[in-house]
Amino acid sequence: MAARGHVQDPNDRRLRPIYDYLDNGNNKMAIQQADKLLKKHKDLHCAKVLKAIGLQRTGKQDEAFSLAQEVTSLEPTDDNSLQALTILYREMHRPELVAKLYEVAVRKVPSSEEYHSHLFMAYARVGEYKKMQQAGMALYKIVPKNPYYFWSVMSLVMQAISAQDEKLSQTMFLPLAERMVEKMVKEEKIEAEAEVQLYYMILERLGKYVEALEVVLGPLGEKLSSERHSRENKCMVLYQRLERWPECNALSLRLLLRNSDDWQFYISYFNSLFHLMDQAWAPPEEGQHCAEGEVHCAVAQAVSFVEERLAAEEGKEGRLLRGPYLARLELIGRLRERGCPEELQLGEPLEHMFQYFLKFGDKPCCITDLKLFLDLLSPDQRVQFINRLMEAVPLTESSSSGEEEEEGLALPGDTRALQRHLCVCQLARSLGLHHALDPPGKLALIRQLKTHYRHGLQFGKACLKTEPQFSDMYCLMTAHVYIDLWKETGDEGLLWQGMGVLEEGLSHSPSNAQFKLLLILLFCGLGAFEPVVDLYCSLDAKHVQHDTIGFLLTRYAESLGHFAAASQSCNFSLRFFHSNQKDTSEYIIQAFKYGAFEKIPEFIAFRNRLNCSLHFAQVRTERMLLDLFTEADISSTLEDNVRSMGLCPEEDDILWADMRDNRDLTVFTCWDPKDRQLSEEQRRQSLEEESLWLRVRSLTLRLIGSLALLAPASRNSEKAAENGVAVKHDTLRPLVTQLETALNDAAQFTERGVQYPLLGPPSTRLSPALSSGCCQCQASAFRLSAHLQELDSASLEDMSEIQTRIENSFTSLIAQLQELFSKCKGDLLEVNGGHFKTQPSLLENLVFFVETVCMVLWVSTYCAKVLRPLKSSLQKKKKKKKEINTATPVVFSGYQEYTGSLQTLLSQALDHIKGLETSLIALKLGVLSLEGQALSEEEGGFVKMAMEKVQSSYLRSLQELGDLLRKRADALRSLKI
Repeated sequence: MAARGHVQDPNDRRLRPIYDYLDNGNNKMAIQQADKLLKKHKDLHCAKVLKAIGLQRTGKQDEAFSLAQEVTSLEPTDDNSLQALTILYREMHRPELVAKLYEVAVRKVPSSEEYHSHLFMAYARVGEYKKMQQAGMALYKIVPKNPYYFWSVMSLVMQAISAQDEKLSQTMFLPLAERMVEKMVKEEKIEAEAEVQLYYMILERLGKYVEALEVVLGPLGEKLSSERHSRENKCMVLYQRLERWPECNALSLRLLLRNSDDWQFYISYFNSLFHLMDQAWAPPEEGQHCAEGEVHCAVAQAVSFVEERLAAEEGKEGRLLRGPYLARLELIGRLRERGCPEELQLGEPLEHMFQYFLKFGDKPCCITDLKLFLDLLSPDQRVQFINRLMEAVPLTESSSSGEEEEEGLALPGDTRALQRHLCVCQLARSLGLHHALDPPGKLALIRQLKTHYRHGLQFGKACLKTEPQFSDMYCLMTAHVYIDLWKETGDEGLLWQGMGVLEEGLSHSPSNAQFKLLLILLFCGLGAFEPVVDLYCSLDAKHVQHDTIGFLLTRYAESLGHFAAASQSCNFSLRFFHSNQKDTSEYIIQAFKYGAFEKIPEFIAFRNRLNCSLHFAQVRTERMLLDLFTEADISSTLEDNVRSMGLCPEEDDILWADMRDNRDLTVFTCWDPKDRQLSEEQRRQSLEEESLWLRVRSLTLRLIGSLALLAPASRNSEKAAENGVAVKHDTLRPLVTQLETALNDAAQFTERGVQYPLLGPPSTRLSPALSSGCCQCQASAFRLSAHLQELDSASLEDMSEIQTRIENSFTSLIAQLQELFSKCKGDLLEVNGGHFKTQPSLLENLVFFVETVCMVLWVSTYCAKVLRPLKSSLQKKKKKKKEINTATPVVFSGYQEYTGSLQTLLSQALDHIKGLETSLIALKLGVLSLEGQALSEEEGGFVKMAMEKVQSSYLRSLQELGDLLRKRADALRSLKI
């Protein structure tokens, strides 16, 4: 309740206790205090609003809203009431009511600068850009201050950004904004840098780069001083867009002479140089080369310039700059790409990279710098390069012969030597030398890396728990080599050992995000989600990370049978997405207040990017499906759930055309060679796969909604349209057709056999869903409901044929369910003589089976709704005609047989789940054995810890699946016609 500090009102003393109670979270006392005050002062509007805030915070939203509307109808103009109503409406997520509130206040007090300002910000919250423009100009007329005028100009720019018609933006909104700023320029009223930034933004969006350049280079450009190189950076961008390469080159050259370590200017220098060479540009014989000064337009000049920068570095004392050394490698690479012989003048890349390592090898940035230029080495130079680097690392022979250190292995004596050795190991892996080793060679490498890791722990004894150990990367690399070996040999014991190493690493570095991320990936790959929840929570993902890395959690939660955790995971992400709209509005308001106009389009683009996020659409869809699977038992409950979600089956609310893939697919530290890393083609295929699976799930959700809201023709149509949510009778069949088309597209995609690197995007559930028969079975169930819909509205002549189709559908559906269940059989975890084998696909198939049973049950319920009145009608006709021997239609006996078979199948499934639980509980996890490599007691303990987590997770999955299946079996038993 920060507003009360600004209030100069005689009632402030009376209201202060209520404010204090609300500030301290004592909402009940605030309500009581407000009631006491209102008994004495019935017309104290603010007290009513504060009471409403207390009611809102205690969950009495309807009472609070009613009280707020009562005060709003009185059109208050006192600052106390307005501020309190603003807070209340924001808590109710009704910002549009704040705008209406201040519209009235401005009308009644037209000269108030404060109320006009509040009205402008209220419009900003709801994105009413045209009204913002009008409010800004009205405010400027009352109080002629520059910021208010430019609020109105920026509102025009926002209208241009949000306009559906680009032509409208370019012909109306932006030209009008330009004229408004030009008026201020001519009157010499431009005062602040923000106003120049806005002018530049308008010209840039209009494509008037020449005019924008004149602004930046002119007197107005002198105001661009808040950021380093702000003016020069804008000039550089404009020169590139205008393809004025001489000026771009000269400016880059001048800035590099000023600071030889600014990499962006090296890139623009080289780009402009080669553009000038391609154009055969030559400097004029007399005078300056261009307005920015000297221009380099030949390779010889570039070579000379880079060597001069290097000579200056070599000759100076103190800290060396990396820029000139990397610029030489960059130039070699570009010259080699163009086939220029001048490349030889710059020397041998191997030697330059070696010298770079000698100068900067003890810095963590060395590996990331040199990785960019490893392509300059020929294949036969790679081993030579690594050998030379290793010779330059100061290592000392190990004197220990204990378990922790291999006898005779040279080890670093300090952290600088450790960093150099670690850099060499990372470069060796990036060059593919680790991958080229045979299995015994990889095991020997693992032993060496473990030794270096444990030896390096001594240097980090003083590290805080929130700090990584100096040798953590050895541990991570060990896990990577274990994974390589597991993929090569198929021996799952190697994977368990890799997980044990990561668990050991976490015991020494509890905050190492890379250990946690890789463990999340490996646990999910083994079908164990329970340990993943704690690992992800300990990552403490913030804000946009729920979108960029949230897929690591939400992809596996439901598919591995952890429905409670899946719901929690979806909530994590959805809370962020739902708050995005409100939060972004606040960022925009702050940008207006502080004149940061150039940030406003970024905020709008950020909001749009999140609204169109693939992950957002996935989580929203999966959350609704999850709620239906876990909460909706029978038709009435399903119908209630669908209505409460506001699900409209006829409408597809996913923005397919604007879909944005915001996943961070490079979140894992990876030293693999380029040919083993995620390619752009694989990224595109991953997005295609995600979109296909989302389409299947979205159509499934809409079909469930359609089924829930579909009333038999014999029922009262008014009942079907209750609460304003109903479904048309012709919705179901088109949706079934769309689902069948989507499944055909999905089948074609899976036939391509797309594979991703382990550290790339996880595959969706698409392929296992199709191979298990789950999707086909669900589609069959929905087709059955379409046949029943036909039966419900068919004439007597057509009924016989439709009944036959329904009878066949019953038989086919049971057969498909039995086939799906057969793919769930087997042991999740097998132990054989110290060797362990997991079968996570069985767990995923079991989840598919349970999901499909839920859908089949809802279809069965709809069957009963259709068949029950038909049977009743038939019985009445029999009684009237007194025909005792009339044969019962096959559809009724078929339905009874179908539900009986379904009950039998569910009983078998429950017995199977109970058997899996029993065998898992009885399983004794001993120490893992691996041929040729004995584990120490400590290592065995960490491996066993990982295995116990997997075992516990399997048990939790089976428990949740069993509970859900029992509920469905109970609902099925109550289903009769």
